[in-house]
Amino acid sequence: MELDAELSALAAQEDLPADVVRRLLQHPGARRSVALLRRDLTDELIAEIIDLGSVRTLAANCYVPSRIRARFAEHPEPAVRCAVAASVRDEPLGLLARLAADPDPSVRSFLAMNEYLPAELLAALAADSEASVRSSVIQRWRDAPEDVRRMLLTDADPGIRSGSVQAFVPPADLLPGLLADPATRAAAVAHAVPTPELAADPDSSVREAVAAHPDLPPGLRDLLAGDQDIFVRNAIAARADTPPALRERLVATLESDSPLAEWMLSFRRGTHTCPPAAPAPPNLTRQQTESLLAQAGL
Repeated sequence: MELDAELSALAAQEDLPADVVRRLLQHPGARRSVALLRRDLTDELIAEIIDLGSVRTLAANCYVPSRIRARFAEHPEPAVRCAVAASVRDEPLGLLARLAADPDPSVRSFLAMNEYLPAELLAALAADSEASVRSSVIQRWRDAPEDVRRMLLTDADPGIRSGSVQAFVPPADLLPGLLADPATRAAAVAHAVPTPELAADPDSSVREAVAAHPDLPPGLRDLLAGDQDIFVRNAIAARADTPPALRERLVATLESDSPLAEWMLSFRRGTHTCPPAAPAPPNLTRQQTESLLAQAGL
């Protein structure tokens, strides 16, 4: 492990003496780890971290006392307010409502991801004038009430409509319109009956969605196995009901020069491999700690 990485790992080690934590603040990478991860920061250490310019990272630490995080919610830099908004509790009462009215949309977007946000504020953000905020609500609020889901499924922004169809089961009366909408047709296929018309759609993403449909008839499966698009054929190869001989023939056609495309194809079929996670570094003794700090000139 390189020296910078060792110092950052040491900065997150539990039960570090306060003098060691203070010395680590002089190293930028270690300071970020201290500011973000430590649960034992005193008011003095917090003040020093702020003076050293790491207030944004500190604002994201959910173990910093609420009285201090509430101050960060008034910080002039939007990035600091974003860091607070993502995880702060409503302490003092009304803090979340103030953040929901923040003039910067990025702050409201981060707030939408906050697990402590009550339903009434989520509903207000679902009607936010900025699409990025509404998009964050979709990602966060998968059990939104029907009136909110309908509003988002019929949003004027095509990206919001598309995201909503992927997040929510659309009401039956909205499904025909979603299937007719180019922005939502592919995502809406999962909630429709697969038809020859959808299987012949000029949009390959629609055909890919049909190929992955759990109720795909064998005839359409065999038709889509000959599709010109590699991702459509891959979706057929990934199906549990695809005959082994057909799957073998399809896999032989699924070669790409792009490493990213190759990974996406194998991920869909469940044949990708990920490197094993690196083991957590062992805690250092005081002697080892002093040796490491000496190497870094701390």
